[in-house]
Amino acid sequence: MSTRIEDMRNLGPAMARMLAEIGILCEADLRGFGVVEAYHRLKFRFGRHVTILALYAMEAAVRGCDWRALDTETKEHLREQAGQNRR
Repeated sequence: MSTRIEDMRNLGPAMARMLAEIGILCEADLRGFGVVEAYHRLKFRFGRHVTILALYAMEAAVRGCDWRALDTETKEHLREQAGQNRR
């Protein structure tokens, strides 16, 4: 059985509710969709209420680390994949 979203590091009840609305109910779902696709779906559904920090939090949750532990290169790569590059 896969871990519930709200039991994953960095992701709590609010994120679990949002992810459930886009069909992601557990860790296996998040891994299956991929964090970038999940981020795009969250942005489409919730708009500006979803920030780049949600992408970092999901990536770190999948890795099992704190989102602040993601290195700059990883964050830049995620922003690039999500089409959210800083200019």
